[in-house]
Amino acid sequence: MRVVAAMSGGVDSAVAAARAVEAGHEVTGIHLALSRNPASYRTGARGCCTIEDSNDARRAADVIGIPFYVWDLSDRFHEDVVEDFMDEYAAGRTPNPCLRCNEKIKFAAVLDRALALGFDAVATGHYAQLRTGADGLIEMHRAVDHGKDQSYVLGVLTQEQLAHSLFPLGDSTKDAVRREAAERGLLVADKPDSHDICFVADGDNAGWLREKLGDRAPNDGGSIVDDASGEVLGTHEGTYAFTIGQRRGLRLGRPAPDGKPRFVLDIEPVSGTVRVGPRAGLAVDRITASRPRWCGAVPDRLEGTVQLRAHGAEHRAVVTVAGDDVDIELLDHAEGIAPGQAAVIYDGTRVVGSATIDATSRVGR
Repeated sequence: MRVVAAMSGGVDSAVAAARAVEAGHEVTGIHLALSRNPASYRTGARGCCTIEDSNDARRAADVIGIPFYVWDLSDRFHEDVVEDFMDEYAAGRTPNPCLRCNEKIKFAAVLDRALALGFDAVATGHYAQLRTGADGLIEMHRAVDHGKDQSYVLGVLTQEQLAHSLFPLGDSTKDAVRREAAERGLLVADKPDSHDICFVADGDNAGWLREKLGDRAPNDGGSIVDDASGEVLGTHEGTYAFTIGQRRGLRLGRPAPDGKPRFVLDIEPVSGTVRVGPRAGLAVDRITASRPRWCGAVPDRLEGTVQLRAHGAEHRAVVTVAGDDVDIELLDHAEGIAPGQAAVIYDGTRVVGSATIDATSRVGR
């Protein structure tokens, strides 16, 4: 097959490209230019698309011996990922930009361009496994290395996209991948993994949003209120700086009535009110979601598990689907789940699909 290898500049994508070559594919490496002004991505940022990363990807392609190109998708990235990030926080929700990037950029814009150019598939360094099911459909399963499993952020992929995807690392551990990179002479063998949102180089989401939202901010401040008593415990500079489950950075002007630590329970962008309460108030037992994306056949009802954060635990759940509405009854309670996050649905190790969380129901309410 003719394969495009998306090379971020990290060790995983470099080894994935090398394995694709060894599997007999005709491989071309590409790096995505996602910033309208590359100089604005400071050197040393722990994202995945700095200037350093582009250079690292090019050097890795040279070692592997494959052609290498840079594809400029900065406008598409800004519209589909950055703008979505700002809109979601302004609305009091908590988005996952990496998941959105996979949905809109890596497996939509990149795959569409690759197919238009005559390529057959896109290979990435994600840790997930693809198998052909008994019904002939392509199934996506968790990676062998559960500590590195990235099936959660790939839960937005459709059957058509999975049919044109390669994940060469799904059967390996991270340690094995690093050893292999060193053996291949790839200089990125010991390069740290990316952690920050790539367009928020210093990791300060609230500061970045404060600067970028401007007039789009839903408010310039408001009250932090005790959820049970209604007592005002402090003030803030904008609801976009908060997410459900947050404890740090609340800067309450006075202690809570019972003296216990407080967590963000609810965010009301219109009134500018942030409601806080004890940790027990974070427990939820039901989720309503919409905008589902299914990896294969659409289920009516499924007893399986859901994952609610990129590196979160699995929760046993009963999932009921009616058109674009997804109801999730959590048999294992979850904490601090925010609208805007993705609920990724599993049947064993197989990814069934995902949906965007609209609302949650607290335990006992």
